[in-house]
Amino acid sequence: MAINRITSGALRIVTAIATHRIVHFIALLGLCAAYLQGGGQKLLDFNGAVGEAQHFGLAPAVPIAIATIVTELGASVLILSGYYRWVGALWLAGFTLVATFVANRFWELPMPDRFMVENAFFEHLGLIGGFLLVAWHDLKRGKQPHP
Repeated sequence: MAINRITSGALRIVTAIATHRIVHFIALLGLCAAYLQGGGQKLLDFNGAVGEAQHFGLAPAVPIAIATIVTELGASVLILSGYYRWVGALWLAGFTLVATFVANRFWELPMPDRFMVENAFFEHLGLIGGFLLVAWHDLKRGKQPHP
């Protein structure tokens, strides 16, 4: 009986911590971190962003670089602010899916180069799953548009 009370008490503490608003924000920030960093870097080095688009054979490179920056930063702001969070999450999920197939075509590479790109491919699928969960959660709770 005492073990059940200890387990129940520990579960209440873990639940209180894990469901706190700050933890929720930190989780969303972690999910968006690569996009905030990437979008900010592209904004600060626009020529590099254009060069990246060209490297992947995307044309016209300048509008694609602009759209990428707007997507990475804009969708992240929606997610973090809670304003149309589900739109931002679906936006980044779709963007990440397309970008993954553009940038991580591991099946075209020989070993050992294939190994790291294949890992990146599947890590990006995990990010897509995270964004889909964010959208699902907000839509399920009826949070359209406010936090």
